[in-house]
Amino acid sequence: MTLMQWFIFILIIQVIHGLGTWKLYIKAGRQAWEAFIPVYNAVTLMKIINRPWWWTILLFLPIVNLIMFPVIWVETARSFGKNSTTDTILAVVTLGLYNYYLNYATEVEYIEDRSLKPRTDVGDWVSSILFAIVAATIVHTYFIQPFTIPSSSLEKSLLVGDFLFVSKFHYGARIPMTTVAAPMVHDTIPGLKKKSYLFDDHYEDRKTSWENKLQLPYLRIPGFEDIERNDIVVFNQPADTLLDMNDFHPDRNYYKPIDKKTNLVKRCVGVAGDTLEIRDGYVFINGVQNQLPDRAHLQFSYLVQPKSTQFNPVVLKQRYDITDGFYIINKQNTYYFSAISDEALAKFKNDPNVISITPVKNQKGERDASIFPHDPNYNWNVDNFGPVVIPEKGKSIVLNIENLPLYKRAISEYEGNDVRVKGNQILINGEAATSYTFKQNYYWMMGDNRHNSIDSRFWGFVPFDHVVGKPVFIWMSWDGKSPRWDRFFTTVSGEGKATSFLIPFLILLVAYYIFSKWRARKKANA
Repeated sequence: MTLMQWFIFILIIQVIHGLGTWKLYIKAGRQAWEAFIPVYNAVTLMKIINRPWWWTILLFLPIVNLIMFPVIWVETARSFGKNSTTDTILAVVTLGLYNYYLNYATEVEYIEDRSLKPRTDVGDWVSSILFAIVAATIVHTYFIQPFTIPSSSLEKSLLVGDFLFVSKFHYGARIPMTTVAAPMVHDTIPGLKKKSYLFDDHYEDRKTSWENKLQLPYLRIPGFEDIERNDIVVFNQPADTLLDMNDFHPDRNYYKPIDKKTNLVKRCVGVAGDTLEIRDGYVFINGVQNQLPDRAHLQFSYLVQPKSTQFNPVVLKQRYDITDGFYIINKQNTYYFSAISDEALAKFKNDPNVISITPVKNQKGERDASIFPHDPNYNWNVDNFGPVVIPEKGKSIVLNIENLPLYKRAISEYEGNDVRVKGNQILINGEAATSYTFKQNYYWMMGDNRHNSIDSRFWGFVPFDHVVGKPVFIWMSWDGKSPRWDRFFTTVSGEGKATSFLIPFLILLVAYYIFSKWRARKKANA
């Protein structure tokens, strides 16, 4: 739905609300017209039901309002003496239309000073749970989201089993686009393998089906910093057409709203406006090799030929802190190691049990069909790619048949244009085009583990509307068997070895507990 469609929809809701409550407003000592004025009617209703005015804000927050609306319906009924379990159920299952019954078919009286305390322990428990969910949803959506590292694409900087806090406010929190969804759940409901949101993934009508199902247009609260080169970023995978996050072999494509695509974490090696090229696995920006932070460690694949049968790959993998696994590839017992960092390589190649170590890289000019832009005219691969200019908001590019494969997906899929080719002519929305001006910034996301990362080399540019946030803190780390205590409460970015703040945190926690006990005791004795 467009913003205008949403505006009309909200006006209709206001009329429905006013028609169903204007008599109740009068019985509460207000004027009938106050039931019809958008926003003001909600503020007035909060006064009628003896709730704080800022609850009105919660009614306009996507996802949160799905919880708040039933609460308001029930609170309205109770403000007019309808406190039974039956009244509560009717208020909820009729989607608030129970107010019409109270408004027109009953002679209810307004209870001005009603008690706001739940009458039963169950009611108190339900209220506490509901508002805990509301608070957690607000924090999760607009401030901080927990995230777990699932793969080794950023190994050395972020490890598999790291539990992160991802800041939404650094780059600006994105307003949820999918307005009807389960709170704090991503694309599927755990255990059920069912979508957690209202969405039509019908293949033939993918463009209009989800846009017309209560989807908000892309909106973002302004952040206080821009994405910088080498930032680690969490984003929605642009090319995600999977049924769910764990299904990598779907029977067909499933189209999703942007905010329900799979969350990934990669390093931004190229920002909008950069000219990016990959040479022999190394990234060059504007002709200069990109220098990673000191906590980052590139890893490549190598063939290792052992000197004797005494060669123990398991021991050497642990000794030299090699990230991923290995396997034998021929009868001469040559081993393929999929991820060795430059630091580990310097030690590994001098091991007395190793004859030779040979890098495994694609040669320049060898075409990999799985690599962006998936066009036979581009002989690119994971190790040798580009050059390509990353689109920048407000900047134009010359568009021709040769470079169209690089930008067609961005212009059509991400910016909502119809792009067609007629002979040697490019048509955008039916008009001949020789240039295009981009509407948003784009980024190039890659893993440090160069041969074990599905990233921009496979799907291309990442638009800014797909950006989720910035990882800022590792609060826990688990290697699958035991905790990594030295990674607890460490920062994601920074220089030098990460410092754990676990001990200071525990000291502050104990000090706060002691202070709280002392204050409670002092208050009790006063």
